[in-house]
Amino acid sequence: MSVHDLPALNAALNASAATLLVIGRGLIARRKIEAHRRTMIAAFAVSVLFLVSYLVYHAQVGSVRFQHGGWLRVLYLAILISHSILAAAVPVLASLTLWRGWRRQDLRHRRIARWTFPIWLYVSVTGVVVYGMLYHL
Repeated sequence: MSVHDLPALNAALNASAATLLVIGRGLIARRKIEAHRRTMIAAFAVSVLFLVSYLVYHAQVGSVRFQHGGWLRVLYLAILISHSILAAAVPVLASLTLWRGWRRQDLRHRRIARWTFPIWLYVSVTGVVVYGMLYHL
């Protein structure tokens, strides 16, 4: 695997995280707590792998410029900016949410998970969208 394969890997890891988040949300809605716990730990692990791969790629390649102009560039930048701002919050929110769930601080876990889940899901999905726009348009 070369460094140039990492963007596709990153997109796959983001898609996997999004899928696991949705599955985990469904599991807890059905009160399958242990399955929810395992799934959310997997989502966190996948996100950590993504972060490592993302940092390695950008340390080697730097930033990649979006090649299109006009309304497509405006759309790309709107998605990228919202993605980037919220992505900065995900490691803290996800770690805190996971910690509270692990410690069975259920009320505190639920309170923060209501914020963490949609932000983390948005970041994971828009990560795939940014990849698609940057490398496949």
